[in-house]
Amino acid sequence: MQRTGTISGPAAMPSGDGGVVGRPTVTIATYPEYAPAQRAVDYLSDNRFPVERSAIVGTDLRLVEDVLGRMTTGRAALAGAGSGAWFGLLIGLLFGIFTPVNWLGAVVTAVVIGAFWGGVFGAVAHAMTRGSRDFTSYTSVRASQYSVNIDADLADQARQVLGRMDGQSAPSTR
Repeated sequence: MQRTGTISGPAAMPSGDGGVVGRPTVTIATYPEYAPAQRAVDYLSDNRFPVERSAIVGTDLRLVEDVLGRMTTGRAALAGAGSGAWFGLLIGLLFGIFTPVNWLGAVVTAVVIGAFWGGVFGAVAHAMTRGSRDFTSYTSVRASQYSVNIDADLADQARQVLGRMDGQSAPSTR
Protein backbone atom coordinates (compact mmCIF):
# COMPACT_ATOMS: atom_id res chain seq x y z
CA MET A 1 0.00 0.00 0.00
CA GLN A 2 1.43 3.37 -0.90
CA ARG A 3 1.17 6.29 1.45
CA THR A 4 0.29 9.59 -0.15
CA GLY A 5 0.34 11.53 3.12
CA THR A 6 3.12 12.37 5.51
CA ILE A 7 3.98 11.06 8.95
CA SER A 8 5.18 13.66 11.42
CA GLY A 9 8.47 13.06 13.19
CA PRO A 10 9.21 13.12 16.93
CA ALA A 11 9.32 16.92 16.97
CA ALA A 12 5.60 17.23 16.28
CA MET A 13 3.85 19.59 18.64
CA PRO A 14 0.48 18.88 20.25
CA SER A 15 -2.17 20.13 17.87
CA GLY A 16 -5.08 20.47 20.28
CA ASP A 17 -7.47 19.16 17.60
CA GLY A 18 -9.58 16.07 18.16
CA GLY A 19 -9.26 13.60 20.98
CA VAL A 20 -10.72 14.05 24.43
CA VAL A 21 -10.92 17.64 25.65
CA GLY A 22 -8.03 18.45 27.95
CA ARG A 23 -5.64 15.86 26.53
CA PRO A 24 -2.91 17.16 24.22
CA THR A 25 -2.84 15.46 20.83
CA VAL A 26 -0.20 15.12 18.15
CA THR A 27 -0.75 14.98 14.41
CA ILE A 28 1.09 11.85 13.32
CA ALA A 29 0.00 11.69 9.68
CA THR A 30 -1.76 13.86 7.10
CA TYR A 31 -3.52 12.78 3.92
CA PRO A 32 -5.08 14.65 0.98
CA GLU A 33 -8.20 12.45 1.10
CA TYR A 34 -10.34 10.84 3.82
CA ALA A 35 -9.99 7.19 2.70
CA PRO A 36 -6.23 6.87 3.42
CA ALA A 37 -6.70 8.47 6.85
CA GLN A 38 -9.47 5.98 7.57
CA ARG A 39 -7.23 3.10 6.41
CA ALA A 40 -4.46 4.32 8.74
CA VAL A 41 -6.78 4.31 11.77
CA ASP A 42 -8.15 0.93 10.71
CA TYR A 43 -4.58 -0.38 10.48
CA LEU A 44 -3.91 0.92 14.00
CA SER A 45 -7.04 -0.86 15.19
CA ASP A 46 -6.04 -4.10 13.46
CA ASN A 47 -2.75 -3.92 15.36
CA ARG A 48 -4.48 -3.54 18.75
CA PHE A 49 -3.69 0.17 19.12
CA PRO A 50 -6.21 1.98 21.40
CA VAL A 51 -7.95 3.89 18.60
CA GLU A 52 -10.41 5.46 21.04
CA ARG A 53 -7.54 7.85 21.74
CA SER A 54 -7.31 9.01 18.13
CA ALA A 55 -9.20 11.32 15.80
CA ILE A 56 -9.39 12.08 12.09
CA VAL A 57 -9.54 15.84 11.67
CA GLY A 58 -10.48 17.52 8.39
CA THR A 59 -9.17 21.03 7.80
CA ASP A 60 -9.98 23.77 5.29
CA LEU A 61 -13.61 22.72 5.03
CA ARG A 62 -15.71 23.72 2.04
CA LEU A 63 -19.32 23.12 1.06
CA VAL A 64 -19.66 21.42 -2.33
CA GLU A 65 -22.97 21.08 -4.17
CA ASP A 66 -22.78 18.56 -7.00
CA VAL A 67 -25.53 19.16 -9.56
CA LEU A 68 -27.11 15.85 -10.54
CA GLY A 69 -29.47 16.97 -13.27
CA ARG A 70 -32.38 19.11 -14.41
CA MET A 71 -35.61 18.94 -12.42
CA THR A 72 -38.83 19.17 -14.39
CA THR A 73 -42.40 18.97 -13.17
CA GLY A 74 -42.63 15.46 -14.64
CA ARG A 75 -39.52 14.31 -12.77
CA ALA A 76 -40.79 15.89 -9.56
CA ALA A 77 -44.10 14.05 -10.02
CA LEU A 78 -42.26 10.79 -10.68
CA ALA A 79 -40.06 11.21 -7.58
CA GLY A 80 -43.14 12.07 -5.52
CA ALA A 81 -44.95 9.01 -6.88
CA GLY A 82 -42.04 6.82 -5.85
CA SER A 83 -42.00 8.23 -2.33
CA GLY A 84 -45.77 7.97 -2.11
CA ALA A 85 -45.67 4.35 -3.25
CA TRP A 86 -43.21 3.46 -0.47
CA PHE A 87 -45.40 5.21 2.09
CA GLY A 88 -48.45 3.46 0.65
CA LEU A 89 -46.66 0.12 0.93
CA LEU A 90 -46.00 0.77 4.62
CA ILE A 91 -49.61 1.75 5.28
CA GLY A 92 -50.88 -1.13 3.15
CA LEU A 93 -48.81 -3.65 5.09
CA LEU A 94 -50.12 -2.26 8.36
CA PHE A 95 -53.71 -2.49 7.13
CA GLY A 96 -53.01 -5.87 5.54
CA ILE A 97 -52.00 -7.33 8.89
CA PHE A 98 -55.49 -6.66 10.27
CA THR A 99 -57.45 -7.56 7.14
CA PRO A 100 -58.69 -11.14 7.48
CA VAL A 101 -59.43 -11.54 3.75
CA ASN A 102 -57.61 -10.23 0.66
CA TRP A 103 -54.69 -8.60 2.44
CA LEU A 104 -52.84 -8.35 -0.86
CA GLY A 105 -55.66 -6.18 -2.22
CA ALA A 106 -55.27 -3.79 0.72
CA VAL A 107 -51.52 -3.51 0.10
CA VAL A 108 -51.85 -2.94 -3.66
CA THR A 109 -54.62 -0.37 -3.16
CA ALA A 110 -52.53 1.56 -0.62
CA VAL A 111 -49.50 1.55 -2.93
CA VAL A 112 -51.56 2.88 -5.87
CA ILE A 113 -53.22 5.58 -3.77
CA GLY A 114 -49.85 6.56 -2.24
CA ALA A 115 -48.19 6.77 -5.64
CA PHE A 116 -51.02 8.89 -7.05
CA TRP A 117 -51.05 11.42 -4.21
CA GLY A 118 -47.25 11.46 -3.97
CA GLY A 119 -47.08 12.32 -7.66
CA VAL A 120 -49.66 15.08 -7.27
CA PHE A 121 -47.88 16.61 -4.29
CA GLY A 122 -44.47 16.32 -6.01
CA ALA A 123 -45.71 18.11 -9.12
CA VAL A 124 -47.50 20.83 -7.17
CA ALA A 125 -44.51 21.44 -4.89
CA HIS A 126 -42.19 21.80 -7.88
CA ALA A 127 -44.61 24.06 -9.75
CA MET A 128 -44.81 26.33 -6.71
CA THR A 129 -41.07 27.09 -6.96
CA ARG A 130 -41.78 28.78 -10.34
CA GLY A 131 -38.42 27.74 -11.79
CA SER A 132 -36.28 29.17 -9.02
CA ARG A 133 -34.53 25.82 -8.56
CA ASP A 134 -34.86 23.63 -11.63
CA PHE A 135 -32.11 21.18 -10.74
CA THR A 136 -31.36 18.42 -8.26
CA SER A 137 -28.14 18.31 -6.33
CA TYR A 138 -26.21 16.60 -3.57
CA THR A 139 -24.52 18.75 -0.95
CA SER A 140 -21.49 17.64 1.05
CA VAL A 141 -18.78 19.11 3.26
CA ARG A 142 -15.25 18.28 2.13
CA ALA A 143 -11.87 18.99 3.62
CA SER A 144 -8.62 19.85 1.84
CA GLN A 145 -6.57 17.72 4.22
CA TYR A 146 -7.19 15.00 6.81
CA SER A 147 -4.94 14.56 9.83
CA VAL A 148 -4.69 11.53 12.09
CA ASN A 149 -4.29 12.85 15.61
CA ILE A 150 -3.27 10.69 18.56
CA ASP A 151 -3.05 11.50 22.26
CA ALA A 152 0.48 12.81 22.86
CA ASP A 153 1.48 10.00 25.22
CA LEU A 154 0.76 7.37 22.53
CA ALA A 155 2.09 9.25 19.48
CA ASP A 156 5.44 7.42 19.25
CA GLN A 157 3.74 4.02 19.50
CA ALA A 158 1.26 5.00 16.75
CA ARG A 159 4.10 6.21 14.49
CA GLN A 160 5.87 2.87 14.90
CA VAL A 161 2.73 0.92 14.01
CA LEU A 162 1.98 3.11 10.98
CA GLY A 163 5.62 2.81 9.90
CA ARG A 164 5.04 -0.93 9.44
CA MET A 165 2.05 -0.16 7.19
CA ASP A 166 4.30 0.96 4.29
CA GLY A 167 4.90 -1.76 1.75
CA GLN A 168 2.56 -4.33 3.24
CA SER A 169 -1.14 -4.84 3.59
CA ALA A 170 -2.77 -4.77 6.98
CA PRO A 171 -2.76 -8.17 8.70
CA SER A 172 -6.10 -9.79 9.14
CA THR A 173 -7.06 -10.18 12.79
CA ARG A 174 -10.56 -11.48 12.24
